[in-house]
Amino acid sequence: MARYDEEELLALSALQHLVFCPRQCALIHIEGVWSENALTAEGRILHEQADSEQGETRGGVRIARGLPLRCLRLGLSGKADVVEFRRPDGPSQGCRLEGFEGRWLPMPVEYKRGRPKRDPSDKVQLCAQALCLEEMLQTEVPSGALFYAATRRRQEVEFDPELRRLTESLSQELHRLIANGVTPRFERMPKCRRCSLQHACLPHATGPGRSGRRYLEGLLGS
Repeated sequence: MARYDEEELLALSALQHLVFCPRQCALIHIEGVWSENALTAEGRILHEQADSEQGETRGGVRIARGLPLRCLRLGLSGKADVVEFRRPDGPSQGCRLEGFEGRWLPMPVEYKRGRPKRDPSDKVQLCAQALCLEEMLQTEVPSGALFYAATRRRQEVEFDPELRRLTESLSQELHRLIANGVTPRFERMPKCRRCSLQHACLPHATGPGRSGRRYLEGLLGS
């Protein structure tokens, strides 16, 4: 797989949008359309709270918050809510941390509103964070965790070969979608009711290759 340049990096969070709905992904990351509803506001506040707290060491675990991430192999960049660094089981595992003795094994933790999803979008986003950490720190990241506000519980996620392949495949698909620059046509699904962009999407007014934003611009004569 070819490596991307810095200016070609795409938002890591776009992978979650792509899994949820390619049209939503295109509206946000090609058209620049965004609309917040109660669900997205709740999620944004949860992320802001996670990022605003300082790093700390608790019970032998080093906790880093708001850690910038980048993977040139996948062409992605973003930020991790939390990365926990724990002592590895083996002497050759993990990485070195400046100011701390020994080796440490990174574990990304992503905060989500609501409950675990049926689709793999959250797991894919978390796996992408792990692949970023692996490239940046030159160490294996075997697992991570999703913390859901509704259940107040963690869901452990193992980054097995199948999830890694899916994440890499979706990263390639994301780059193709953005490079193509065409918003996919609307397909009505039950999850449309939960989408904050359902009004901007304007499914009744769009056809193949058209978007809600272009439709509005046409009406306004811009």
